[in-house]
Amino acid sequence: MNHVRPGGNWRRWVTGSDRMPRPRWVLSAVWLCAACVLGLASRIVRRAGRSSHPRFYDIADFGDRGWNMPHPAKPFAIDLLSSSAAATLEPLYRRGGQRVLSRHPGWLDILHAAMGHRGLCLTAGREASGTIGLHQEPPPCAAALPLALVCGPVFGRFLVSLPYVNYGGVMGDPEAAADLIDQAVTLADSYRVRYLELRHEQAVEHPALGQSLTSKVHMRLALPGSTEALWKAFSPKVRNQVRKGEKLGLTVHWGGENLLCEFYGVFCRNMRDLGTPVYPRSLFAHILRRFPDAAELCMVRGQGRVLAGGLLLHGQGVTEVPSAASLRPFNWTNANMLMYWQLLCRAVERGQSTFDFGRSTVGSPTHRFKRQWGACEHPAVWQYYVRRGQVSDMRPEGGKYRRFIQVWRYLPVFVTRLLGPWIVRGIP
Repeated sequence: MNHVRPGGNWRRWVTGSDRMPRPRWVLSAVWLCAACVLGLASRIVRRAGRSSHPRFYDIADFGDRGWNMPHPAKPFAIDLLSSSAAATLEPLYRRGGQRVLSRHPGWLDILHAAMGHRGLCLTAGREASGTIGLHQEPPPCAAALPLALVCGPVFGRFLVSLPYVNYGGVMGDPEAAADLIDQAVTLADSYRVRYLELRHEQAVEHPALGQSLTSKVHMRLALPGSTEALWKAFSPKVRNQVRKGEKLGLTVHWGGENLLCEFYGVFCRNMRDLGTPVYPRSLFAHILRRFPDAAELCMVRGQGRVLAGGLLLHGQGVTEVPSAASLRPFNWTNANMLMYWQLLCRAVERGQSTFDFGRSTVGSPTHRFKRQWGACEHPAVWQYYVRRGQVSDMRPEGGKYRRFIQVWRYLPVFVTRLLGPWIVRGIP
């Protein structure tokens, strides 16, 4: 039998078009090495050309409070705050009725500490009082726009509100949205990002936001006052799947950082199977430390191991689950169904009125999974100010990174745990 040597026809050998059998890990290693070489080359090129461009605005240039940008023709004075000064925005977050924890200003500190994202926050106040010192009381804040500068050696720079979480964009007085977006566009130009991304629930009219993404929706379920009423609202199929998990003797455990090791193990394997780089473990650790009374982990054990786990966040009247995972070989145990039933019960016991399953692409398997619980669709309008390229360039459904996703699924889990956090830091 004549084998095709890599040196003779490397393209046919790598792509497998010669129909010769070879271990999957060999192809995975080849493609991964190629991706790393391209990433390092891109980083070198960007560093070499950095000196020829204007210097970035740095938050340190404006002090901890930031810069004040009054405009005589507008009713709002716009300030730029650092992530540390953004803690003063908590009264704005607590203003009003229901509020998801994803909108808490503390996420700027979390994303900076765990992911290295530079946290910025534009605020709008009706009283223009000039630049405020470190020890002075800030003026009343009417609206805010939290932003994170996402930088990576492969994909470039992005200004996002906000990465990882389900919600972002302008918070507070809608009349101040145009002024805040004006300054966000200015920041995007100064940082030379590829695009500015605002994760709104409703579209905000602004001439700079020329593109939008509406393929994803938020899935929410209105909760009754008791777990008995919640159970009766489910279909017989859902109830039978939950009962099956209970009959198999699966156990449910609640905790914080004491369960983080188990949760992250399941989460890493699930993300590998999906072909997606995994978030760093420090992200979940910082979430649990920042919100000790509002964030908790739920783990399902059985068959001598951990089968499923989820992160639960309790806001003002709304409980959300931003991250959850289960082991696919044990899907027959319905551990995932039992876990979500417990998550819903936990929200009801805390007196919450809404359960947010998170965002999903319409028609996807996760979308169908959430609908079976009775969740309803709510709009998610991601709006963009694009400076170069296309929004679809960074979307997995665009097909540009299809080969990378396929290779990632075949890598050992320990490799994805090492490389995933380094890659995901640059993905908006």
